[in-house]
Amino acid sequence: MEGIKALIKHPNIIKDNVLKFLKDHPKYNQKNYTFLPGFIDVHVHFREPGFSYKETILTGSRAAAKGGYTLVATMPNLKPVSDTLEHLEIQINLINKSNLISVVPYGAITLYEEGKEVAPLEEVAHKVFAFSDDGKGVQNEKIMKEAMLRAKALDKVIVAHCEVSKLVKGGYIHDGEYAKKHHHIGISSASEYEEVKRDLKLVKETGCKFHVCHVSTKESVELIRKAKKQGLDVTCETAPHYLLLNDSMLKENGYFKINPPIRSKKDQEALIEGIKDGTIDMIATDHAPHTEDEKNQGLKNSLFGASGIEIAFPLLYTYLVKEKVITLDKLLELLVTNPAKRFGYQPIGDFSVWDLNKKAVIDNAKFLSKGKNTPFQGYNVFGVNYLTIHDDKVVYKR
Repeated sequence: MEGIKALIKHPNIIKDNVLKFLKDHPKYNQKNYTFLPGFIDVHVHFREPGFSYKETILTGSRAAAKGGYTLVATMPNLKPVSDTLEHLEIQINLINKSNLISVVPYGAITLYEEGKEVAPLEEVAHKVFAFSDDGKGVQNEKIMKEAMLRAKALDKVIVAHCEVSKLVKGGYIHDGEYAKKHHHIGISSASEYEEVKRDLKLVKETGCKFHVCHVSTKESVELIRKAKKQGLDVTCETAPHYLLLNDSMLKENGYFKINPPIRSKKDQEALIEGIKDGTIDMIATDHAPHTEDEKNQGLKNSLFGASGIEIAFPLLYTYLVKEKVITLDKLLELLVTNPAKRFGYQPIGDFSVWDLNKKAVIDNAKFLSKGKNTPFQGYNVFGVNYLTIHDDKVVYKR
C-alpha cells in the first residue's frame, strides 16, 4: 500500500477511502493508476423534466460518472422551469428515481425565467444548489437587485448568465475575424461584460454572494479581477471550450455554436491567465446535450451548446497540464476544491481511477450522453478513466 500513496491526489480528501477500496480490489494497486477525487461540475443541463429526448438524469449521470464527476448542479431551464417548490419537486423526484451520482438542482431567479418577477426563493432555498436563470440574463436591474437581497438573506449564491439581450442583435458566433470572413452575424463581447459590470455594481450595493457563469471575454476577467481586489464576494467559472478553442478554430459546423460563443485568441489567453492567477475560480462544463437534428443545421441555425462532461478532464489534463500551462494540483483546485468551498459542500471521499498515460481519441459515438455534439471530435488526449466510486459504490466501470 505504501507505493500507491504517491498516486493519490488530494490524499486528505480520499486517502482513507482509496486504501479501504484497495484492500478489496488489489488489482488497482499498480503504478499506472492515479486516484483522483470526484470532480464537481457546478453547471450542467440534464434536460429533465421536459426535454428527455436530449438527455435524462440517468444518461447525464452515466456520462458524468464516466468523466470522473460525482457531484453536479443542474440548471433550471427545464419544462416546467424549476422556479417554485411544486415545479422543483418534479425534478427532484426524477433525480431520486434515477441518479447515479449526487445531482443537485438550481432554483430559478425569476418566475419562468422570464425576468419579470423574482421567484419564491424562500420556499425552495433549502432544496437547491443556488439560484440562476441560466440561458438568459436578468435584464431588469431592479429585479436583479431584489433577487440579490433576498438571496443574501437566505445565504445563497446568485449564479448569473450575464448577457444583455439587446446587444446580441441576432448573432450566433463571436463578433470577430471568422464572422467577418465568413459573413456570419457576430455576438459582441460587450453583450457579456456590460452585464457583468452592472451585476458587480449591484453586488457592491447588496453584499450578496455572486457567481458569474461561463466567462468568455477578457473584459469580464478584468472586471472580476478588480471586483475581487475590492473585496466583493464574487467567484466565476469558465468552460473547457473557452480555454482550449478560439474563433480562428471555428468550422462551419453546428457543434461549434455555443453561448456565450467561442471568442478570440486574446480572450482565450486572458481566460488562461485568469485561471493561473486565481481570478477564475473553477472550470464547469456547461454540459448542454442536443439531438443531432438540432445541431446539424450549421452555425446559423443549430441550437447553442456542447456536450462535454465525459471528456472535460482528459482535454484539460492533456492541453493544460501536459502542456505545463497549469499543474495537476491546480486543475484539481478548479474542479474540486474551489467549487466545494464556494457552494458549501464537504468532500465526501468519492474518487475515480485513471491511467493518465493512456492515449485516447475523442469519439462522440462512444459517448454515454445522449448528446454527441462536441467541437472536440477527433482530438487526441491522455487520460482514461477506469472506475468511478460514489458513496462507496461503483457508478462507472470501463
